[in-house]
This record gives sequence, C-alpha cells and structure tokens, in this order.
Amino acid sequence: MKIYDFESGSSDPVLNDELYMREALKLAQKAFEEDEVPIGAIVVSQGKIIGKGYNLTERLNDVTAHAEMQAFTAAASFMGGKYLKDCTLYVTVEPCVMCAGASYWTQVSRVVYGAPDEKRGASKFGNLFHPKTNVVSGILLEECATLVKSFFRNKR
Repeated sequence: MKIYDFESGSSDPVLNDELYMREALKLAQKAFEEDEVPIGAIVVSQGKIIGKGYNLTERLNDVTAHAEMQAFTAAASFMGGKYLKDCTLYVTVEPCVMCAGASYWTQVSRVVYGAPDEKRGASKFGNLFHPKTNVVSGILLEECATLVKSFFRNKR
C-alpha cells in the first residue's frame, strides 16, 4: 500500500481534517463509480495515511465489508497490531453500530466524519465509541452528504 505523507500540512487542525476528508471522499467516489454505497474511510497516523477503504459490500457479498472495516484492517496490518492508538479515522458518513464497535476495539484516538446517518448512525444508539475516542462531525458535510444522496436518488 502506498503511504501518503501529509506531515508538512497546515498547523490548523480543521484544515488538516478537511485535507484528510478529501482523501476519504476520493475513495467514496470510487465506491460510487463501482455502484457501491459511496462511503470512503482512511486511517491516519502521524500525518500519514496508513489504511484506506471504501464500501465493498456488493462486490464481496459481505455485509461487514464497510469502508471503516477495510481501513481498520489495512491500518492494523501496517501497524503490525490490532490497536490504533494515536490514529484518526476519517470517514465520509457517520459510522454504523458495527463500525463504531470496531473503532471501540481498535482504540482509535479520533473519529472524524462528514455527514450524519440519521437512520443507521451510531449516535442514534448512544456513545458506542471508546471513552477515550474524540469524535468530530460535520467536516465537509455538504460534499459527503451530496454524494450519498445522489447515489440513492439514482437508485430510486
């Protein structure tokens, strides 16, 4: 896997969050083009993308093949262990219960997402993230929401 290095990025955390979310959006667009629900995710450690993924549920015929799960697996492989402390998950749509649970077990330090998922998002069920995980929402909300809405509008 190619490691993207953004360490020389801005010292402004919001700008960095937007930079990384744009990378996740690129993966969501790839999912859209493959007729998958367009959600993309990346895991960042020390300014480097160490894991990435997008929804593969249709291609793999696997309900667990969410973008976050793909990114967690790639990041854990890169790190050589299952814990992702001091890492940030960027995902274009709010994680579902399954993915929030997986983030709990990885002990990821931050979860940053773009658009809320009012039907299946983890926040609907209380705080399912690890107690030490900082959750940030609304980064590039419009771009993230527009892509998902466009996908489902095309399905109807």
